[in-house]
Amino acid sequence: MTQFPSAAHLCSWAGLAPGNNESAGKRKSGKTRKGNQKLRSTLVEAARAAARSKHTYLSSQYHRIAARRGANRAAVAVAHSILTIVYHLLKKKQTYIELGPHYYEERKRHQVARQAIRKLETLGFKVMVEPSNQTA
Repeated sequence: MTQFPSAAHLCSWAGLAPGNNESAGKRKSGKTRKGNQKLRSTLVEAARAAARSKHTYLSSQYHRIAARRGANRAAVAVAHSILTIVYHLLKKKQTYIELGPHYYEERKRHQVARQAIRKLETLGFKVMVEPSNQTA
């Protein structure tokens, strides 16, 4: 993995990094480049298989993105995540730890709470937060 300085470089080489073409504030094509065709097609196929799995982080990521952007873009996004995970696993010589299907929502919930507290404090309120007994 020393060939690539970061996971982003590897994803770009594989053709899984989204394009970022902007001119005068107008967003143009975000098409990915061709990259390594065999690696790219294998990872997209793996992403579609991960989307069909149950109770996994990658499956929930696929369905969350597919609802907004479509199935093909979601498959490329999950393939990008898989390649990033593989890069870090090989570089750090670690095992994969499944985050679970609710990881994104839990992380986002805490972010939203922190932002709301910060906003209220800037408006001059003193905020004290206690968790409710109800499950969300």
